[in-house]
Amino acid sequence: MESTYRKYKDRGLRILAFPANDFLGQEPDGNEKIKAYCTSTFGVTFDMFAKVSVKGANKCDLYKYLTDKKADHGLGGAVKWNFQKYLVDREGKVVAKFSPRTMPDDPKVTEVIERALGNAE
Repeated sequence: MESTYRKYKDRGLRILAFPANDFLGQEPDGNEKIKAYCTSTFGVTFDMFAKVSVKGANKCDLYKYLTDKKADHGLGGAVKWNFQKYLVDREGKVVAKFSPRTMPDDPKVTEVIERALGNAE
């Protein structure tokens, strides 16, 4: 994610990371420890938010919207695992969803990023 962020950040790409502990307890630590780990291990410089719930009864409002099958974006459905990715355009419209297994540098992802960013500097 960091290399994709660095490649496109000057054109306006923002990556918003929302850690979640909803998948076999993979993220049990607190927010500061998660951020420190991501920064020191992966050199993360993009925005890291507080841990949220992405499924179940405690699902946060953002993920209620992203997973809603009746939402205006038409990309609803359950979060399959950590690192599921959503692309939101400059106007705030959800324009793509990518599987956790799809790497950020996958041509399918970069094509959508390029299209969303357009020629804006």
